[in-house]
Amino acid sequence: MPQAVLGVAFSFGIPMAFASVQGQVPALAWWLLLGNLFWVIAYDTEYAMVDRDDDIRIGIRTSALTFGRYDVTAVMLLYGAYLVVWGAIGWQLGLGWPYAPFEVPEEVYRHMDLRAQGRAWEEAWERALEAYAREYPELHAELLRRLKGELPPLPQEPPAFDKPVATRAASGRTLDLLAPRMPELLGGSADLTPSNNTQAQGMADFSRENPLGRYLHFGVREHAMGAILNGLNLHGGFRAYGGTFLVFSDYLRPALRLAALMKTPTVFVFTHDSIGLGEDGPTHQPVEHLMSLRAMPGLWVIRPADAHETFYAWQVALRRREGPTALVLTRQAVPLLPPEKARGLLRGGYVLADAPGGPPEVVLIATGSEVALCVEAYERLTGEGVRTRVVSLPSWELFERQPQSYREEVLPPSVTKRVAVEAARPMGWERWVGCDGRVLGVDRFGASAPYPRIAEELGFTAQRVYEVARELARGSVARAGRG
Repeated sequence: MPQAVLGVAFSFGIPMAFASVQGQVPALAWWLLLGNLFWVIAYDTEYAMVDRDDDIRIGIRTSALTFGRYDVTAVMLLYGAYLVVWGAIGWQLGLGWPYAPFEVPEEVYRHMDLRAQGRAWEEAWERALEAYAREYPELHAELLRRLKGELPPLPQEPPAFDKPVATRAASGRTLDLLAPRMPELLGGSADLTPSNNTQAQGMADFSRENPLGRYLHFGVREHAMGAILNGLNLHGGFRAYGGTFLVFSDYLRPALRLAALMKTPTVFVFTHDSIGLGEDGPTHQPVEHLMSLRAMPGLWVIRPADAHETFYAWQVALRRREGPTALVLTRQAVPLLPPEKARGLLRGGYVLADAPGGPPEVVLIATGSEVALCVEAYERLTGEGVRTRVVSLPSWELFERQPQSYREEVLPPSVTKRVAVEAARPMGWERWVGCDGRVLGVDRFGASAPYPRIAEELGFTAQRVYEVARELARGSVARAGRG
């Protein structure tokens, strides 16, 4: 099949071309209307069309640009530059534009006034909707529910889990429950469906032959996937989600940022969340990504600790309508935690295990797979008489929105000896551990090896958590630090 490749080089005075020149054409000019200001851009161009084995390549060389009466060879100087008065006047004189700055001619207003046509379109839509309601009342009610973004009744309890399971797999099991009950739920993946566990049972592929399919195969197109998901959710009537590896969130970051900016309720499923993915090595092991996502205003990041928390993470993501949510999930299996506690995820953080016999001396805080390490260390510490509390903190953003009284109940200000554990960059954890706490994080890229070996080398073991917490409780560590 022929492929067309178009190359355009704005060379800022340095001639460039993507293909050998086989002919010349006169300078071309385009008129661009930006607000009430016309720009004339005259291109001295050379181009080539080369037909080799059904491949068509077009190369365009730009050597000079002319704005009105002013030659500009360094276009980058204009990007974001302040349009000074003399420049605006010069362009007006050069183009014969008689209007004052920011003055819009009356004929432009008349040409752009579509209010009457818009009213006619809306009235026609309302008549069609009324007729639809009379003929199909149940379908009409369902359509309105979806357009309003209201959720149908959803399952309130997680599926049964009887053994350790990766949170990405628990997410897939949760989708199996949600998809039949939520017909507006559309999903997809950037060519990683088996790894992301994003295709629910019975969710057929969308295609030209099956436009009713609810699963989209985006291919290796993370940014395009994010843009399409945003568009579906902005349109209304759909709740769209998509998956990829956490490290590949970099590829869709512009779409993710726009979702946060537009307050679009897109759900991003990011699996393979840490050094825990093992042999794929440092290129695929996310280290800085959790912190970079938490830095984005309006984005909620949820890193559940086990299968039950993952179920409630989906509840939060689907009930949220004022912005996007990132679900950050493990590749490796993680132990099951007490299911009766997992509902605490709905508040962003909660006490998973508490100190017997009085207030805690030390608090262990973690997200995701590291919560299980804290639970194991807790058992050893309490066995030695060190009153210890374990806090699961899967979503900073959600926890921050809780009343101060609840936050202080979970993290008492009087308990300043705290240890945070997360297999990611430790930046930001100082807020939760304070000046007397410790943060066990990752300040380097990962390595290619089986996950248990990497975890041991980087200090993500229950033994390491136990040692740091015991030292802190005994007072031998009296400053904030990083393991």
